[in-house]
Amino acid sequence: MSINKKPNIAVVAGGYSGEYSVSLRSAAGLLSWIDRELFTPYLVRVERDGWWVDMAEGVSLKLSLDDFGFDLQGERITLDYALITIHGAPGEDGLLQGYLDMKGIPYNTGGVLTESLTFNKYFCNRYLSTYEGVRVAQSLRLLREQAIPKSEHIVEQLGLPLFVKPNTGGSSVATSRVEGIEELEQAIQTAFAESREVLLERFISGTEVTCGCYQVGGETKALPVTEVVTHNRFFDFDAKYNGQVEEITPARISDELTRRIQALTEAIYGYVDARGIIRVDYIIEQDGLPTLLEVNTTPGMTPTSFIPQQIAVAGLEIGAVLTDIIQAGLQDKH
Repeated sequence: MSINKKPNIAVVAGGYSGEYSVSLRSAAGLLSWIDRELFTPYLVRVERDGWWVDMAEGVSLKLSLDDFGFDLQGERITLDYALITIHGAPGEDGLLQGYLDMKGIPYNTGGVLTESLTFNKYFCNRYLSTYEGVRVAQSLRLLREQAIPKSEHIVEQLGLPLFVKPNTGGSSVATSRVEGIEELEQAIQTAFAESREVLLERFISGTEVTCGCYQVGGETKALPVTEVVTHNRFFDFDAKYNGQVEEITPARISDELTRRIQALTEAIYGYVDARGIIRVDYIIEQDGLPTLLEVNTTPGMTPTSFIPQQIAVAGLEIGAVLTDIIQAGLQDKH
């Protein structure tokens, strides 16, 4: 990258999971917010058969993994920074980060270990539960290659209702709320269709909230807390992306509890060695304290997603936040 040339930013989307379409919607949001006076953004779409740079009018150019670059009108364009917005593999599980590390290309998420850990809900929550003040739901992890416990034993351990979800997925894809024991086997098979690992969790009753957090210049900043109210059986895919939910920012909770959740989110940011913007989801149980649901290191970035809402309520401009994050990454490279 020359001194006078604007950095080329790869907004990396797509991927291999059921969240592919959501990822592309997040990419569209990011592309609309990036400051084009400072950066030149390109949409990089990751597919199993290759990586592509999507240009205007439906033209897609092959991206070379040799130099993270492509040919455009006789010029070789190399990309200087990766703004990862893949929800699921390979952008949320550490695989993409490993490639970028080998190429010396900075990016907006945590490193390989951080992403591998946070992508696995079971291990991440077990790890975080070792810290004082982090409470998690009782859970059970199943592997496709192993024998599945009898439904009666699962219900005896976790009770009803309970949640069944892919252990390494998101956006509530293939997630079920199981009310009766007769529903359990089908819910497990649905989750196995998305992932080789399935997570079963005790149902937690209470108010669902979520809190974003990011770090620039060594300062960790928690965003306002959002309250999630859905009339569906739970906060499922339709609720998240098809408007079947109320998202109230700031949440209708006390200032003291808000500060507690924000402080816990900032602490979790450090515990997992996060970078860029993350989002942490909780349930406030009847005792008035939060229980951790999961950590999202590549949260949704559509115009209606939680993070843009929280940034706006905080009185910040999302384009300026992205600029700070990108510039910090580019400076760390040099």
